[in-house]
Amino acid sequence: MLASLSAMNAVASAATHLSGGAGAIPSGIGIGGKTAAAGTPFAGLMTDAVGQVNALQDQASAAVTGLITGAGVDVHTAMIAAEKASMGFEMALALRNKAVQAYQSVMGMQF
Repeated sequence: MLASLSAMNAVASAATHLSGGAGAIPSGIGIGGKTAAAGTPFAGLMTDAVGQVNALQDQASAAVTGLITGAGVDVHTAMIAAEKASMGFEMALALRNKAVQAYQSVMGMQF
């Protein structure tokens, strides 16, 4: 699983570099800026990831509400917040799908 997280971090880092944005993910850093240690339980990593996706969704919701009510939020800020939330959700969904696929593979093995 740590290999999957490292691969996803590498993809996110490459996407950040390709888009020209700052804030690339340094190597050795896991989800949420925490170092992925060998003894880190998968459930804890998933809980942190879901919490971060929820925070991104809350930020996007607040930005869109501010845009609609005219509270000084510009269109660009609202669109960026919404896209971050969307990408975070897609990343969490892809991780979940990979975990389910790995579970099904293990369950299909004969001992």
